[in-house]
Formats: sequence, structure tokens, C-alpha cells
Amino acid sequence: MTFMVETDKQEPATHIWVEDLRESDHVKGHYLARAKRLGTTRKGDPYLSLTLSDRTGDVEARVWEGAGEVNARFREGDVVEVEGRAGSYRNEVQLVLSRVEKAGRVDDPSLFLETTERDEREMMGALRDLMGTLKNRHLRELSERFLSDRDFTERFKKAPAAKSFHHGYVGGLLEHTLSVCLLAVDVAEHYPELDRDLLLCAAFLHDVGKIREFAYTTHIDYTDEGRLLGHLVLGAAMVDERISAMRLFPDELAMRVKHLILSHHGELDFGSPKRPKFLEAFALHLIDDLDAKMNGLKRFMDRDRQEGAWTDFNRLFNRYFFKGALDEGEETEARETDSGEKDRQRHLFGS
Repeated sequence: MTFMVETDKQEPATHIWVEDLRESDHVKGHYLARAKRLGTTRKGDPYLSLTLSDRTGDVEARVWEGAGEVNARFREGDVVEVEGRAGSYRNEVQLVLSRVEKAGRVDDPSLFLETTERDEREMMGALRDLMGTLKNRHLRELSERFLSDRDFTERFKKAPAAKSFHHGYVGGLLEHTLSVCLLAVDVAEHYPELDRDLLLCAAFLHDVGKIREFAYTTHIDYTDEGRLLGHLVLGAAMVDERISAMRLFPDELAMRVKHLILSHHGELDFGSPKRPKFLEAFALHLIDDLDAKMNGLKRFMDRDRQEGAWTDFNRLFNRYFFKGALDEGEETEARETDSGEKDRQRHLFGS
């Protein structure tokens, strides 16, 4: 089950956003306990390791006194009220907490859930306009059966596209879907051998199962059917249900649409029951992969706290990323040098 989240409430005055935490800050407020683990020091003393978060990011925290007792007060995924001080460990901000309690009622879940920066009404309008360009009457009717379903559209507008890496925020699914659709239009124009309508319709439908795969209140997590079935299978089933209610929908077209959904992760190792087996399926996989990685990497680089031109090590991609800005002065100087060289050659070899 998903939940509507209001995002216009004021945060508590005592709350310091994770992205704004600095060494020596006194911290007192509510954070999501995303992860916790009891450990033991070299001397054999227990300590509690926590990952706390709000909608701006994660921060590591430690409890050194009464770790076992504190650990028993809450579970992973609970909102906790903490007090402590920010320090530094291995050039990263780390909190040392003197108090951790499970919070009572959470009045403002938007404190913990990041929200798309795009306007959802504009995105839904743009998506509807794109689907209105479908010339294939069967695919246009299929898309309309989803877009005219108010329960579907309300959930689709708010759902995240992932738990963490890409578009992992309220409204992320709509933002990602619209981006994939726009890319699909460009790719179909560049490669006229592709069936534009088939690719565009599948771009809209490829992740619809995520409205059932994820739940979110104060954090994003998988539903039971999300863990057991996954959004590819759920999405194919949702499409099959609507096609079954339509008259004279071609069997081969239905098979192709469902294959596009089931194969869009590209490889069996990445969760696809089938690998792409025709041109539009390959195109959708590559477009989806591009949009997901561009969003995820930008978010990673924007949140990186490392000084200098290189990010912290990214375990997902097993590398550091270069975030240094292009030196425009050097670029200008190079252009001027090239221009001067061209003028000199014109003088030497011109008629």
C-alpha cells in the first residue's frame, strides 16, 4: 500500500538537515534509523552503529554508552529522536549520540521522504500529450485505460522509481517514465526502422508494476508482492488484465508489449525473466538503463562530500568519479590558439 505525502509543512526548528551537518554541530531532532548494527570494540566493549537519514541524505552515527539497551528501544525503519554532537571520522561527518529514543507520532513524513523537484501536473500533462500521439489505435486505447484510471494515476504520480539508486523519491516513477518516453521519441526518430508507437507505449508501461512493488511512509521499502514477484512480472500482469478487457487486441501485439516489459532490465542477472529479442526491446532496455544511471550518478555526485575533484568510492560501479569542473580559461586559451593557428595557415596557404 502506498501513502499520500504532503510536502509543504515546515520542518522542526531544531532539525539540522543531513546535508548541512558540520563537525562540532550540536544535533537534536528526528531522523530515520535506516540501519543499525551492534558491534564490539577491540577492548570487547559493545557499541551501536547507526545510519540515520532525512530526505537530504544519510549520516553514520555511533552510541558508545549503553549500546545494548539503546539497541532494544527501536527497530530499523523507525523514526528516532536523537541528541548528540557531530564529529569527523575518515574525513566524513559522524555523529556521536548521547540519547536515542523511538519517536512517537510522526507529524511530517516529508522530513524523511525526498520529493521530485519537477511539477507533477506538468509531467502528467506532458505524458498524456505524448500518449495522444500514438497512431496505433490498440496501443492508444491501452495507454488510455491506464491514464483514465484515477486510482492508478494517483498512485503513479506519487510512487518512487526505486528504493535508493535512481529516482528513489516521491514522484520519481513519473519523472523517470516521462524521461524514458521523451528519449524513446528521439531514438525512434533517429532509427526509423523502429516501431515508434510500440516503443513509446512500452516506455510508458515498462515500470507500472512499481506502484505495487514499493510502499512508502517515512521511508521507501518493498511490499510483499514486490519482493516475491517484482515490478516486471506485476507490470506484465497489469497490462495483460487491461488487454483482456479490450476487444480485438492483436495477440502478437500483446505478446510484444509484454515482452518489452519483461525484458527491459536486459539480462537474466539483472532481474529480467527474458532478454530483449527484437529491436524495440533492445532500445527500451538501453534507454531505461541510460536514464536510471544518469539520474543515480548525478544524485551520487551532488551529495558527495569529498573535497577536491574526485568523489568518494562508489561501490555500485566499483570506481571513483571525477567531478572537477572544466577550466573555461584553459578552454578559451586553447580556442584562441587554434584560431591563431588557422589564421597563420590561411596566410601561408591561401591563394
